[in-house]
Amino acid sequence: MNAARPAAAQSAKLATPARALIAFGTVRHARLRPRPHRFAYPTYFLLLPMRSLAQTPCEALHRNRFGPLSFFDADHGDGRSDALAWLEELLAAEGVLDADGEVWLQAYPRVLGYVFKPVSLWYAHRSDGSLAAVVAEVNNTFGERHCYLLHGPELGWGRELTAAKVFHVSPFCATAGHYRFRFLRTDHPAGAAERAHPEATGRLIARIDHDDDRGPLLQTSVSGHLEPLTAASARRAFFGMPLMTLAVIARIHWQALQLWLKRVPFFGKPAAPSAFVTR
Repeated sequence: MNAARPAAAQSAKLATPARALIAFGTVRHARLRPRPHRFAYPTYFLLLPMRSLAQTPCEALHRNRFGPLSFFDADHGDGRSDALAWLEELLAAEGVLDADGEVWLQAYPRVLGYVFKPVSLWYAHRSDGSLAAVVAEVNNTFGERHCYLLHGPELGWGRELTAAKVFHVSPFCATAGHYRFRFLRTDHPAGAAERAHPEATGRLIARIDHDDDRGPLLQTSVSGHLEPLTAASARRAFFGMPLMTLAVIARIHWQALQLWLKRVPFFGKPAAPSAFVTR
């Protein structure tokens, strides 16, 4: 571990390192008003145990080097070469001192060197496995980034937490109102849907809804069946959706065109928030 990290983080040596995972699933988006608009696309994403990877790298993960699918630390936080060190410093600065267990990062990989990550989610656990904090790292198409820190006694899998919306994402939504976050993770498959995916070791659902002063406005989620990240699963992801991350940015603009054609009100971009983190 980096000697410059907080003392609590330096002591977070894991007795049994976790395996890097990949999830195959769906991203969904529903606008409720003033013009209803819905879409759903197949997707995949990485779920990386960042502290375990610091101890035992994943052979199937092209980290900080080019590959069909790769992960670059500099795509997160303040752009340094060690994204986990950035996250640990952020938590320490915000007074989250008990995140001494695994830190899982849910994020899109680079595909052939290209990536756009609308949101990446850091799940910071305590040593007993409970959630200490979640950091939602949001990027917009203007090259700006902002983090929402979810922390407190209400935090837990399946529980809903809120944060004021302060960061501009879409020109078809005002920078106002609040987000409602809810995260679900199962460690083992259960039910008919999961049995249809024999490689699955569990399932992850991240839901982020946006409410304004009139009530619910947007409902979004990304979900996937989890399985170990191996050379075989990485090949299946790449050849199944070889332009996945390029499609993310293309679909953002395609959906924006449809909203414009539906005459959904347009909002100009405000200045970025002065603080990088919103609790």
